[in-house]
Amino acid sequence: MLEIRKLHKFYGTGNTKTEVLRGIDCVIPQGELCVLLGPSGSGKSTLLNIIGGIEQGDEGSVLFDGQDLLKMKKGALAEYRREKLGFVFQFYNLVQNLTVKENIEVGSYLSKNPLPINDLLNSLGLWEHKDRFPAQLSGGQQQRCAIGRALIKNPAVLLCDEPTGALDYKTSKEILSLIGNIHRDYGTTILLVTHNEAIKEMAMRVLQVRDGAVYKEYKNENPIAASDIAW
Repeated sequence: MLEIRKLHKFYGTGNTKTEVLRGIDCVIPQGELCVLLGPSGSGKSTLLNIIGGIEQGDEGSVLFDGQDLLKMKKGALAEYRREKLGFVFQFYNLVQNLTVKENIEVGSYLSKNPLPINDLLNSLGLWEHKDRFPAQLSGGQQQRCAIGRALIKNPAVLLCDEPTGALDYKTSKEILSLIGNIHRDYGTTILLVTHNEAIKEMAMRVLQVRDGAVYKEYKNENPIAASDIAW
C-alpha cells in the first residue's frame, strides 16, 4: 500500500539548512498495524506528516497504491487526505460546542462510504456519552471520540501520532486496546507513531527511526494484545 524510497526532507536554507529525513526507505503493506518508533526529534512525526499529505518531501518518492504523493498537486493531495486517511493526534481537537455524536459525524461528511454512526459509538464505548460535550468527558473518552471521528470515514489508513501521549497509564492501555480492536474488526491499515518502546510489542511491523533514518525494520511474528503490554 505504502512504499517510501530515498525520502529526504530539509528545513531552512543556506547555512541554516537542516536535513530532517535522510533517505527513508520502507514499505507498509495493506492491512498491517505498524509502529513507527523513535525518540523526540528523530523525524518520525515529519515522516507521518508527509505520508499524511500535510508536509511535502523534498527528494525521493512516497507511493500510495502506485501514486507518488510528492508529485501530486494540492487538489489531489486534499482528495487523498479526505478519501484515504484518518488522523488521530495527541491532542483531541474536538469541537467544544458539538456533542460526542456530532463530533464523530463531522468525519462522515468527508466520506463516500462512512461507517454506521450507532455501531461505531457502541464499538468505541461511547454510546452512553453520545449526547455529552467534550468538557464533560475524561481524556480517554475525548480520545475515543477523536478516534471515532477519524474512523467513521472508513479510511484506508489510520495515522496515529502519539495518541496516548496526553493520557495516564491505565487510559493509555485502554486506547491502545481500542486501536488493536479497530485493526482486528475493520482490517484498517494503521501507522502508529510513538516513543514508547513497549508499544512495539503489539505491532505486526516495527520501523525504528533515529536521526532521520530507519535503522531497523522487522516484522513481529508474535504481536501481543495491548492489554498485556507493560511499561
